[in-house]
Amino acid sequence: MKLFKGIKTDIGVDLGTANSLVYLKGEGIIFNEPTMIAVNNKTGQVLAIGNEAKRMMGRTPVHIDVVRPLVNGVISDFQMAQEILKYFIKKIKKDRLFNYIRAVVAIPTNLTEVERKSVEDAIVSSGASVAYLMEEPIAALLGANLPINEPTAHMVVDIGGGTCEIAIVSMGGVVVSKSLKIAGDKMNNDIAQYVHDDFKMAIGEPTAEKIKIEIGSAINTGKPIEIKISGRDLSSGLPKETIIKDSQARMALMPSVRQIIEAIKDTVEKTPPELAGDVLNNGLYLSGGGSLLKGFSDLIEKEIGVRTISVDDPLTCVVRGTGVAAENIENHKKFFALSVRPITIE
Repeated sequence: MKLFKGIKTDIGVDLGTANSLVYLKGEGIIFNEPTMIAVNNKTGQVLAIGNEAKRMMGRTPVHIDVVRPLVNGVISDFQMAQEILKYFIKKIKKDRLFNYIRAVVAIPTNLTEVERKSVEDAIVSSGASVAYLMEEPIAALLGANLPINEPTAHMVVDIGGGTCEIAIVSMGGVVVSKSLKIAGDKMNNDIAQYVHDDFKMAIGEPTAEKIKIEIGSAINTGKPIEIKISGRDLSSGLPKETIIKDSQARMALMPSVRQIIEAIKDTVEKTPPELAGDVLNNGLYLSGGGSLLKGFSDLIEKEIGVRTISVDDPLTCVVRGTGVAAENIENHKKFFALSVRPITIE
C-alpha cells in the first residue's frame, strides 16, 4: 500500500498575479512566494525566483529584468511562468521516487478557453502529469470550509493582485460571476500616480505597496496615521523625502474601491431572487490579499446591506481550497472547471 501511495503526488496551486502558493497533500502549504522571476537578458539565465527576485525589483542593471509573467490573472509570458512552475515542482519531486504529479489549479472565472488551455499547458510542461482547473470563487469557499454543495447560495469576493473575482455559488457551481481587473496591483498604481501628481515625486511599486499596507484604508479609521517615503523629485531629478497621510492614501485608493463595490452591487442585482435571499442570510465572504485593506469589509457591509465576513487568513484561502480538492481529487472532480460557463456580467 505504501508503494502505491507514493506513486502519486497531489498538489494544489494558486498561480496568482502577485503571489504563487503551492499546497502538498498531507503536508499543507509548502510554498508562498511572489510570482516574479529575474532573468539575465544577455545570457537568458534565470537568476532568481520568488522572494529573491522581488528583492531585486527596481534595483537591477539594464541587462537584468525582473518579470511578472501574469497580468490580471492571465499568463502573459508563457516561458517565464513555466520557469516559476518548474522551480516549485522540481523541489517537490526532489525527495520522491515517483514523479506522477496531479495538480489542482485555481483560475479566474472569466478566462477564455485559450487562456485556460495555456494554464494547463504551463502546468503540464513544467513537470506535472495532470492539471485540473478550479475556478477561484469555488476554491475560496472550499478554503473557508463552507458547505458549497448544498442548494443554498454563498457569495464570495476574492480580491487578489491582478483580479477581483465576485461570484454567487450554489450546489458546487458558479451561478453568477463578475471579474474585474481592479485589485491589489491597481491600488498600488493608484497610490504611485497620486504621489506623482500631488507630490511631484516618482516612487516604485514596492514603496506604493508599503503605503497601501501601512496606512491605506477604505474608511476613516479615526486615528490619523502618516508614513515617511522617499523617491525621485520630478523637477530636479534628485532624491526626495516626504510624508504622506492616511487621508491622502485613502483618497488615492477610493476610485478602485468604489468600482469594486459597484461591481458587487451589479452581481447581486443579477442574482436570482431565491439566491439573493440566501446571500442576505449567509452573508458575503471576503478573501484574497486585497481584502486586508483596513475598513474594506465595513464599507462593503454599509453599502451592500449584507453582513460581510473576512475569511480566516485571506491570503491563503484559495490555495487551501485547491488543497482540500488535492486531498481527495476523486471526490472533488465535480467542482473542477468545465466548458459550460456561468452567467458572466460584462
